[in-house]
Amino acid sequence: MDYLETLKKLLRSSDHVTLVKEEQYWHTVWNQYISECSDYYEGLSNYDAITRLISEQNYTQRSQHTGCKSLGVRIRVGDICFIDFGKAYLNEAGFQHFGFILTIKNHKALVIPMTSHRNKKSELEKNHLFYIGKIEGMAKDSTLFLNDARFINTARIIDVKAHIPKNSGLFKDISQRFCETVK
Repeated sequence: MDYLETLKKLLRSSDHVTLVKEEQYWHTVWNQYISECSDYYEGLSNYDAITRLISEQNYTQRSQHTGCKSLGVRIRVGDICFIDFGKAYLNEAGFQHFGFILTIKNHKALVIPMTSHRNKKSELEKNHLFYIGKIEGMAKDSTLFLNDARFINTARIIDVKAHIPKNSGLFKDISQRFCETVK
């Protein structure tokens, strides 16, 4: 039985508190987990391993904060921020990326991940992509992934890099396209 099944069985057990307290049992499960993680990280490229380790460290340092304000980061609707989105499945935005803040509610921000990768014109015509060009404060042209938008705890926001004013035509266009995309 791999460590994941062992952990699931442990949680289902009525005696999971006692079992975790048993040092040998816990060390066995923990060592299985560490071994699998080590194998996983060794199979990654250096770049992928580094982004994951940075994300783990960000989680350790930021996960107990209710928002970015307590970390000294001030945000507002329309900001383009450097964000740690955390672990991702295939076809999801994850780890460290820029993102655009569409709205802020209760210590959470609705952010739209973005990329600076050059997209072919045919890709930009897809409804889930929105080209915003080069925004002042950014080094490259950018494209939003409208279908990857999600609410995040603002403690995931590392830094503010640029801003699109809420009353600008570009902000209104983004908002409209986002609404059309999520219908």
